[in-house]
Amino acid sequence: MQEVFDFIKKANTYFLATVDGDQPRVRPFGTIDMFNGKLYIQTGLKKDVAKQLLANPKAEISACVDGSWIRVCGKLVLDDNREARKHMLDNYPSLRGMYNEDDGNCAVFCFTDAVATICSFTTAPKTIQL
Repeated sequence: MQEVFDFIKKANTYFLATVDGDQPRVRPFGTIDMFNGKLYIQTGLKKDVAKQLLANPKAEISACVDGSWIRVCGKLVLDDNREARKHMLDNYPSLRGMYNEDDGNCAVFCFTDAVATICSFTTAPKTIQL
């Protein structure tokens, strides 16, 4: 798990793919956190991405670093734990201008049933169960 987190954190920006009905939706994201041994992202409940994940939690993220890339495929499930929201915001203090852990809008989603694959053009893929 730490290797996956470190890779995505180093990338700084990753791309999150969700499903909107039968239409895939991809957008850049920057928030990634590890809390209680799980990988988390953060968004606002009022945003389309949160609505899409609540309707269908299947998601995938992808990022590139130094000629390698990662894909994390699984389910992103809403975690209503205040401490998880606080941990995320403490690690991204710039978000506190838009969110706080008690505002009813800040949401954190954690990966479940997930597999990460790290690839490059020169090495065999590495698979990590999350």
